[in-house]
Amino acid sequence: MAEYTFYTNPMSRGQIARWALHEVEADYAQELVDWEAKSKAFLAANPMGKVPTIVHHTPGGDRVVTEAAAVCHYLAEMHPQANLLPKDDEMADYFRWLFFAAGPVEQAILARTLKFEPAPGQERMAGFGSFERTVATLEGHLDERDYVCGDRFTMADVYVGSAVDWGLTFGSLPPNQAFVAYADRFQARAAYKAGKAIDNKLIEEMKK
Repeated sequence: MAEYTFYTNPMSRGQIARWALHEVEADYAQELVDWEAKSKAFLAANPMGKVPTIVHHTPGGDRVVTEAAAVCHYLAEMHPQANLLPKDDEMADYFRWLFFAAGPVEQAILARTLKFEPAPGQERMAGFGSFERTVATLEGHLDERDYVCGDRFTMADVYVGSAVDWGLTFGSLPPNQAFVAYADRFQARAAYKAGKAIDNKLIEEMKK
């Protein structure tokens, strides 16, 4: 049995977890999720029926991890030899921007895409404030460094990078120089290319 069972669909946030799995060189078996016919095993692992979901098969029993940001950090913790965890002086940036992407960035993009952005007087009630402020904040951080924590790639870059990658691909983030330059750097990574190749092939097969 593989060390991990990975429940995913190539046209989903599962791409984030696959990239993370390849960054740590994890031994995993994928289970493709059919949106209309979700398996009992999948729903038992995650009653929400959402991907990505990973099941870590350990001597002490199975451990289920959901939510892409949590999956990323969990894998970095379980595979410290990959050197993707933050050092002491990187922790503040690592956790700040990992959760900034999982919270304000995700919310701001979704609100704009689905057209339910808060009115100016409602911005203080929204965790992201406004789309413009959220984008400017992320852009300002990435404009000053190569990666989230400075000049070194960490697991936070898998999650933040995925948000930028998705945003640039589908036009939900502006193609500002800081975002484009950041994307050029992480897209050159072998693990990114390997994960994308698998998901792109699966997407093409699903279209047939």
